[in-house]
Amino acid sequence: MTEHTHTHAHSHDYPADAPPAGEAFWDGRYGESDRIWSGEANAMLVHEVSALAPGRALDLGCGEGADAVWLARRGWTVTGTDISGVALGRAAEHAAEAKVADRITFARHDLTESFPEGEFDLVSACFLHNYGDFPRDAVLRAAASAVAPGGTLLVVGHAGWAPWQEEREEAHFPTPEEVLAQLEPVTAGWEVLRAEETERVQNQPDGTPGTRTDNVVRVRRPA
Repeated sequence: MTEHTHTHAHSHDYPADAPPAGEAFWDGRYGESDRIWSGEANAMLVHEVSALAPGRALDLGCGEGADAVWLARRGWTVTGTDISGVALGRAAEHAAEAKVADRITFARHDLTESFPEGEFDLVSACFLHNYGDFPRDAVLRAAASAVAPGGTLLVVGHAGWAPWQEEREEAHFPTPEEVLAQLEPVTAGWEVLRAEETERVQNQPDGTPGTRTDNVVRVRRPA
């Protein structure tokens, strides 16, 4: 499928010219402008989740809150987390403007150090990549562990650098099969609903549409 055009993909769609960093980097990145992402929900989330009955959702790396707000509008009770306090402030403003603030709890987490408590009917991890020392596989296993019986884990990531980006050796983009293998200690016996590459349209730096390839993995825990 081809997704809708987005100015940016997600809060952790890492810029190619930036060094790996944590909270200070992301606060600075968000502070560069009033908004750095499109304000629209990730198209892959919309495609994969629209048919699910609303319940409790966890949005990892929620950025400025577009996915969380979209979920809340559809009746989900959402916990949104991000490493950046600046991003979370904007996310809260977005939720208030959308009149869904009562359905969303935003909390700052460096996922290498802390993780939200509880079980969720949906855990969404979109564009969390292991640049530098970020232990993406361990974070994704923690995400799987937070899925309630009968619930869904959605993992969306880039399949590689976009054609207009400079490749950097320290970044690794796992294939869908690699993601499933990384999850296996937690997700053994789960139903694999989707594990494949997909193309979507994303605006290039000059504003013209370009095409890039992403990976999507959706698995369901037995009830």
